[in-house]
Amino acid sequence: MNLSSAADYCPAYAPFLGFAGAGSAMIFSALGAAYGTAKSGVGIAGIGAFRPDLIMRALIPVVMAGIVAVYGLVVAVLVANSLTPGQYSLYNGILHLSSGLATGLAGVAAGYAIGIVGDSCVRGYMYQPRLFVGMVLILIFAEVLGLYGLIVSLILNTRGGGGC
Repeated sequence: MNLSSAADYCPAYAPFLGFAGAGSAMIFSALGAAYGTAKSGVGIAGIGAFRPDLIMRALIPVVMAGIVAVYGLVVAVLVANSLTPGQYSLYNGILHLSSGLATGLAGVAAGYAIGIVGDSCVRGYMYQPRLFVGMVLILIFAEVLGLYGLIVSLILNTRGGGGC
């Protein structure tokens, strides 16, 4: 009979996985938000020379892209608050890594979608103002991709167990 020791369940590298989860949540969601902001900003700058009166309404994709980074920040703070030295299990490390990756990679997907839709729709909005409602609806559905990652991460974080 093989009995496992506490060192098997709480190895020294387990907190690294938790830190990697917090880092990946913030880094990947910030990358998605940056891409969405940059791509949409190019479209906004393109219409600014021709129709400066539309710039304020055209900023919606940039605001929605910035929200994606907030999702990563929330998960990174939750994971970082769960890290306790000497009392951190391998289970919690893997859980927090997957939690951070879920939010971060969903943030990349949401930011990419917001950037592509924001750029195209803002340019089209310059020619057809009735496109605005459709643009906002598409952006909401793109934004919700990041929200799905946040929800999965919050559910995973509730599964975190005790220490060693």
